[in-house]
Amino acid sequence: MASEQTEIWHNPKCSKSRAAKAVLDESGAEYTERRYLDNPPSAAEIRAVLTKLGLEPWQITRTAEAEAKELGVSGWGRTPDDRDRWITALAEHPKLIQRPIVLTADGRAYLARDEESLDALR
Repeated sequence: MASEQTEIWHNPKCSKSRAAKAVLDESGAEYTERRYLDNPPSAAEIRAVLTKLGLEPWQITRTAEAEAKELGVSGWGRTPDDRDRWITALAEHPKLIQRPIVLTADGRAYLARDEESLDALR
């Protein structure tokens, strides 16, 4: 995870991810594109991102994915005691991570899926 430069956890097949990347391009931001399906984040990186986002792992999990259904995540608890299980699943199955996640050079993070988050990147 870059701390000096903006980084986008990007999946080029995802329209929301492409939209966030386009906003970064249009704004002239220097950034690193991390294709997180090919270069998955570690559990430690996911914990750090969750802290920056102010979210819990179940809030950034794509629960409708086939892998999520196979794992049965919809039946998992959502308490502090369950947190590590979710983080481990996200690290082992990066396809379950909501996208895109943008980590800015100044230490902020966005789950850039809506207009408000995209506006913050401009």
